[in-house]
Amino acid sequence: MKTLKKQIPKFALEDRERAFWAKQDSTEFIDWGAAKRTTLPNLKPSVRTISLRLPVAMIEDLKILANKRDVPYQSLLKVFLAERLDRERGRVKLTA
Repeated sequence: MKTLKKQIPKFALEDRERAFWAKQDSTEFIDWGAAKRTTLPNLKPSVRTISLRLPVAMIEDLKILANKRDVPYQSLLKVFLAERLDRERGRVKLTA
């Protein structure tokens, strides 16, 4: 038997919507059992430029490895960091 869900209010400001959802149980508004998984192929994550000082030899090694894989060395560095972060997350429960 399908139960009626509450109506989601309209929000004029994103901050108000964020505050609303911080206090609400979404299952009172959304039937998650009927939800379908979707992919957003053109969605790009937010990025932030940082300054990182690395030894010259380390950068040269990265460039050599990247050249063998035919990718830019900055991209290879991001892959290495992502792999390590995944490994560390599996080891230690991070709190945010």
